[in-house]
Amino acid sequence: MDYAVKNIYGKTNNKSVSVRVPGSKSITARAMLISALAEGESVLYGAQFSDDCATFLNCLKELGIDCRTDGQALRIKGCGGKLPVTRAKINVGSAGTAGRFLPAVLALNNGEFTVCCSEQMKKRPVAPLVKALESLGAKFTFLEKENSFPFIIRGTSACADGVTADISKSSQFLSALLMASVCADRPYKINTVGSHGLDYAEMTVKMMRSFGAQVVNDGAYAVSGKYTARNYTIEPDVSAGAYFYAINRVLGTRICVEGISSESMQGDMKFIRLIENFDGGRVNMGAYSDQALTLSAIAPYFSGPTEICGIAHIRGQECDRIRAMYENLTAMGVRCEEREDGIKIYPSQPKPARIRTFGDHRVAMSFAVTGLRADGVVIEDAEVCSKTFKDYFSVLDGVIAELT
Repeated sequence: MDYAVKNIYGKTNNKSVSVRVPGSKSITARAMLISALAEGESVLYGAQFSDDCATFLNCLKELGIDCRTDGQALRIKGCGGKLPVTRAKINVGSAGTAGRFLPAVLALNNGEFTVCCSEQMKKRPVAPLVKALESLGAKFTFLEKENSFPFIIRGTSACADGVTADISKSSQFLSALLMASVCADRPYKINTVGSHGLDYAEMTVKMMRSFGAQVVNDGAYAVSGKYTARNYTIEPDVSAGAYFYAINRVLGTRICVEGISSESMQGDMKFIRLIENFDGGRVNMGAYSDQALTLSAIAPYFSGPTEICGIAHIRGQECDRIRAMYENLTAMGVRCEEREDGIKIYPSQPKPARIRTFGDHRVAMSFAVTGLRADGVVIEDAEVCSKTFKDYFSVLDGVIAELT
């Protein structure tokens, strides 16, 4: 499906609009996994039910975890860290959280587990996690390419005393090892090498503690105790809400996303704070790189050039996101320079263009914001947004109707 964006710049009669977004994908995935490993039944409120989260939930069910919806709530009966099955086949699709978090759990449970995936996922980095899990004692058989999805994991409960995680490409590798550590029969310490923003790892630690685990970081992470089931309310997704704050920046509106608080533990709050006064300049977005596409999409409207750096790792996400920025901005006639770890974008008025999404939900959602202040912007394959925000374009249409 193509989506033709309406240029409403200068046509807004109503400045103040409120909007709801789904629950945080990052928090939902972590809450589902921790609940699955807890002792007792947890009830999750406000969970996101995007394609990624549905995939994660299906994988948990294949692993013998009792998961069911109860109205707007999600009930998960935990296994106490020991999976009820010793053989299973799961398909993580294109869900990065499922693809990184679940293998860490499988590696620390006795049994043989096959992990399948989409074609897109086969291209995403997982070698650092594989290396860490092998050092703990797990055995991998790769079904296609070495150190890549799909593979078979032969897990162990008698793991080594310590592990080192290379987080250069993703902090999800660290989060995976942290959350899965309660599955081990012995405590182990997690060291990290490489540089990456740790906001999402800090989110992981906070959530682990809220479910009863003890986590200490004295240069290396050490986890003790088990998870205990609880009722848990999931915050609205700041990553989803960020698009509407970006709209405020380019249209001068005052859209408010319900439930998003300055106290949120989500790393993308940094983006919302950044664009309040940002009008061009150099910014390292390594710690909140999911919003690099959003900033690039509104950068043509700033007074000065915008240089985004520190995001080399996003070349290995759903698509090469830096290349996607460059190609789409260039298609709109916006002068920009592609760098190895980012992009530099110069002020200009975007021209009519068809936006290639490359199968990436964030490309679709970001460049829709550009089109609200430019004529003739069409988002190709707009349905890819269902990966994290199925109703994004319907919600956007509602916002446009209220604003105009």
